[in-house]
Amino acid sequence: MTMTPQPLSAEAAPSDQSSRALDGVNFFVGGALAGFGPYVTVFLGEQDWRQEDIGFVLTLGGIAGLATQYPAGELLDAAQSKRLVLGLGVSAVGLSALMMGLWPAYAVVLIALLLQGTTGGFIGLAIPAVSLGLVGQPALAERLGRNQRFQSAGSLVAAGLMGALGYVLSNRIIFFAAALLVVPALIALTRMRSAEVDFGRSVGISDRREPTASTRARRAMLWTDRSLLAFATCLFLFQIANASILPLIGGTLSPSYVDGTLRSPCRCSSSCRRSWSC
Repeated sequence: MTMTPQPLSAEAAPSDQSSRALDGVNFFVGGALAGFGPYVTVFLGEQDWRQEDIGFVLTLGGIAGLATQYPAGELLDAAQSKRLVLGLGVSAVGLSALMMGLWPAYAVVLIALLLQGTTGGFIGLAIPAVSLGLVGQPALAERLGRNQRFQSAGSLVAAGLMGALGYVLSNRIIFFAAALLVVPALIALTRMRSAEVDFGRSVGISDRREPTASTRARRAMLWTDRSLLAFATCLFLFQIANASILPLIGGTLSPSYVDGTLRSPCRCSSSCRRSWSC
């Protein structure tokens, strides 16, 4: 956790090219991640997986995502190129989607979901880190809101497209579409000017001329911040109460139909819910 706030300066204003490139990254990453979630449950149900096995692999993927949050943050603090870390994470999401589409065997799906869960932790932290390095602390709140708008729009558009592809063709094609969306995300990432993603701003160093480790607080101080603890408790309760509902519904419905008419609404409802939360 960094202690030194980053002052606003004229140098913190990114170019239109970098801003639009980050918009594209958020849009296509949101679309690629839309290929997971309820679609995974429905697809594995069509492959005659037991609900116990589906729940087990999904749970392990979720635990992997949680377990990598802390080391991912440490890695991003130390990494000189946040764009490189983000690009590796996005590529891993595409690889995991291809693995599930090509080889829906138990071991392969488990590895793919572990990979997707692990890299999801990196992506979720890397995009704000890149945003912070691009715009600086004073403009971060507005940039994060813009990120969420484009991620939700990408997820909604991709959900409709994937639902249509799954209905017309097959659920397997959804994962190929998710992997394909990684390509424009990486292209958009390369359009971002690396010189504008300042290392110092991204980790809160006030003197950006020296890319050294920032002044850090003791980790034990996290347990003394009541506001942070209350926020963490609310997030935990939300995940327990709500986050597993859509996969459970998908697992319940997938054995009961074969024409796929319920695929798109399940996912679109999730995307719309995230859009309303912006």
